[in-house]
Amino acid sequence: MEDDPVTRTMLVGYFSENNFDVVGAGSCAECRQALRARTDLVFLDVQLPDGDGFELAKEIQATSNAGIIFVTRRDTDVDRILGLEIAGDHYVTKPINLRDLLARARSVLRRRSIDRKAARNHNSIAFGDWIIDLTRRELLGSDGKPVALTRAEFDLLAALVGADGRPLSRDYLIEVVSNRQAEVDIRTVDALVARLRRKLVGSGTPVIATVTGVGYKLALSERL
Repeated sequence: MEDDPVTRTMLVGYFSENNFDVVGAGSCAECRQALRARTDLVFLDVQLPDGDGFELAKEIQATSNAGIIFVTRRDTDVDRILGLEIAGDHYVTKPINLRDLLARARSVLRRRSIDRKAARNHNSIAFGDWIIDLTRRELLGSDGKPVALTRAEFDLLAALVGADGRPLSRDYLIEVVSNRQAEVDIRTVDALVARLRRKLVGSGTPVIATVTGVGYKLALSERL
């Protein structure tokens, strides 16, 4: 959803080249029309010729499960916070770094894929002494009490649980936890893993294992 035809053409072309099925819209009316078909992700400008991007985001959230990434020139902290609080998975300011936007798009789609998988599997997955509910975004201990996790900690743990014991690279995990943090790097991922290891104690068996030269994997695989 981009009213500038040059930027819209650039985005449609770039993401089409990267195997996305893309529809460009230049107005709120065109966007609503496009949303009648299955939509997984929307790039949404804030300043639109026939409406307000924040209001349109509320409409999309109410009628669709699509992810939303705001792509706009409005770069004040107030706008950024408002966009993320309303519905946005990311808030990207112009000029656009296409490779960065591609990484963010893939990150949003991967997280939503995990959520859909959880919904099909009755939302909950057991591992070791814990149960993670990916829809309610809760982690419960063996005593049934919730374990307090930050958003980034939960997203990283959910990715490891969803990987079925396969190792995930640090670069992949950077994408998973970069949703609303200004700067995320390998050190951030390592710090999140360290915090999770301190919180997930009980059975005596390490929950998250380091895979040398790769990243991390879930060391426990017992499931519901």
